Amino acid sequence: MDSKSELMARKPEWLKISLPQGKQYLDVKEIIARKQLHTICVSGKCPNLAECWGRGTATFMILGDVCTRACRFCNVKTGSPQGIVDWDEPDRLAETIEGMKLRHVVLTSVDRDDLPDGGAALWSKTVQRVKERNPGVTIETLIPDFNGVAEHINLVIDSGPNIVSHNMETVRRLTPKVRSRAKYEVSLKTIEVVAKHGGVKAKSGIMVGLGETPEEIIETMDDLRNVGCKILTIGQYLQPTRKHLTVKDYVSLEQFQEYRRIGLEKGFQFVESGPLVRSSYHAEKHV
Repeated sequence: MDSKSELMARKPEWLKISLPQGKQYLDVKEIIARKQLHTICVSGKCPNLAECWGRGTATFMILGDVCTRACRFCNVKTGSPQGIVDWDEPDRLAETIEGMKLRHVVLTSVDRDDLPDGGAALWSKTVQRVKERNPGVTIETLIPDFNGVAEHINLVIDSGPNIVSHNMETVRRLTPKVRSRAKYEVSLKTIEVVAKHGGVKAKSGIMVGLGETPEEIIETMDDLRNVGCKILTIGQYLQPTRKHLTVKDYVSLEQFQEYRRIGLEKGFQFVESGPLVRSSYHAEKHV
């Protein structure tokens, strides 16, 4: 048995994922397809898809479904969108959210390095349209790094989301291996711009099981707290396909709880830490 087969053989029981099913899940799937929208739930093979869609919630992905980057952990399609932007998407999304009667929405996007502003203008329009049509909804925006350009990051913040999140994804040492184009320091700068803006909470997320050490996770926590990050999610990396990075280790439930304890001790307001935790997991609690 090779090392990968051995790892899969010892995959913990708590990482078994339920297949999506039920009327609510099918209804959400049909609505999203009809409105020509995208969700990171599907594109990213999120392990919580069955749970979230089953209760009628979803994380919407704007700016298409083709990313200009090719991170080695991510299942989103990569390529060149050739500068194409669907400016009607914000209105379709706002209408869909109204129809689904959502109270909290998470918006994310692919990276759009083919656009001069990285897609910030469409981001801003999307948040504004969602709020105009759904005045009671709270919004989390899980943004790309916009190459660290404060003007573009602030354009999204000024549109009025309640939480602005940007994921570190992994520790400093592993960033060049795990992420495409994204740099550890640029991500920290992105979060710092959010934290300094005021009026919104800064949030980030990391994966474990990629070969990092507990000491490196704690170092990342310190780096995030030093730039003003208030909310942190920590989840187990799961290999989406054979072409992606392999899992180096399955972190124990006890270690996840220890990370949560340490994070809260360091001053994070919320720490979601568990095997199936993803960026938008229990996001409505963080507002």
